[in-house]
Amino acid sequence: MAEEVIQPDEHKTIYNGARGIAIKMLNRIERSDAYMDKLLDIELKSEELSPVDKSLLAELVHGVMRWEGRLDYLLNSFTHGNFSKTEINLKNALRVALYQLLFLTRMPHYAAVNEAVEFVKRLRGEKTANFVNAVLRNIIRNINDIQYPKKEENPLHYLSVFYSHPQWMVKRWRARFDFAELEKFLSVNNEIPPVTLCINKLKTTPAEFLSSLDNVGIQYEGSQFIDFFIRVKSLSGIAQMDIFRQGFFTIQDESQALPVLLLSPQPGERVIDMCAAPGGKSILMAQLMQNEGKILAIDKFEHKLNLLKTNAERLGITNIETVVADAGVLESEPAGKVLLDAPCSGLGTLRKKPDIKWKREVEDISSMRKIQERLLEKAATLVKPGGVLVYSTCTTEPEENEQLIQQFLSQHTEFQLDDASKFVSKNVVSSEGYIMTYPHRHHIDGGFAARLIKQQQ
Repeated sequence: MAEEVIQPDEHKTIYNGARGIAIKMLNRIERSDAYMDKLLDIELKSEELSPVDKSLLAELVHGVMRWEGRLDYLLNSFTHGNFSKTEINLKNALRVALYQLLFLTRMPHYAAVNEAVEFVKRLRGEKTANFVNAVLRNIIRNINDIQYPKKEENPLHYLSVFYSHPQWMVKRWRARFDFAELEKFLSVNNEIPPVTLCINKLKTTPAEFLSSLDNVGIQYEGSQFIDFFIRVKSLSGIAQMDIFRQGFFTIQDESQALPVLLLSPQPGERVIDMCAAPGGKSILMAQLMQNEGKILAIDKFEHKLNLLKTNAERLGITNIETVVADAGVLESEPAGKVLLDAPCSGLGTLRKKPDIKWKREVEDISSMRKIQERLLEKAATLVKPGGVLVYSTCTTEPEENEQLIQQFLSQHTEFQLDDASKFVSKNVVSSEGYIMTYPHRHHIDGGFAARLIKQQQ
């Protein structure tokens, strides 16, 4: 089918309500390099949707991205292989409807079907709407007898479809994990993670903060890795909360805090954060440094650094200096401590960013490796003799992590690996002394960090 050209003024009438906006967003994610979380932030700020509709919109977009592999397999089965050939609006209307049928059990089936049919009717007319209606009602009739690939016949195909991951990822991870652990890894990647809060000890104490959560009825549990982090199930309307406006906390996954603890910045020190945006690690460093000393926060994108500045102001932090620059060619006086939280494939963050599954290709890992090597070479020049360099990523892939560090150490004998277990829980440290986290083992994002000491000359 030829793709429909939609004029800008038609968008509000065609893509209306939570389901229509979800289809519009999914179209953009698939057509472009736009990322889900950025698009969703924009839509959730709109005053045209009710809080209930905003919640449904977020659920639909996250859900379709999380389960796209399984949804597409079933839709291809029920359209005799024709689903993959359909145009993008029709694809995403069917995905949104099928996600509701399979996963939103409290929603009546007729509501999901009717919304999809009416959307397609507005866009493509009666004939195509009837096709959508027939496909979805056929799925409903057979919903208790749906067939997936047989685990015994083709284990990798089964894992890829049933747990909704690209086959190249499943194949790559199968080489590192036994079948049972891989199945758990894929399953946990599809879970909705808790929201993790870092208590800002510049403005409050953990006891006071927990008391303020009790007062507004927010349930929480402590982190097993960091004593000033807590987990909550959700924080709807977070920006309107007094405790947020007053700067009592930031939202940050524990895996992203571990490299900062590994760097162990102290009050009065000068620290360089080479790839600082969106700024969570600089913010945490400032708190650990008790707002004393200086943090040089570097990033290529000024708008991202502006977000860091806004957050720092809310939190009462004044010791961060932002610099718009490519860290790979940065000219700066060396510092005693340098953090390189390198750009990476992001495969440790699939619980929060499921769209990464469908945007990444296996070639991206080697492309990222080249960028990481360049930045690490530069980082080595920015550390004073006797100083500390921490390299970290939010991926689980060895080429971007331990293999890169092993190569670096073989070429830079002036650096030595320092054992991470001296700074963080032994439960997140590998036998070699690296921080290595996995969602299915630690129930936080996957990530890596290495602490390197530059020897005195």
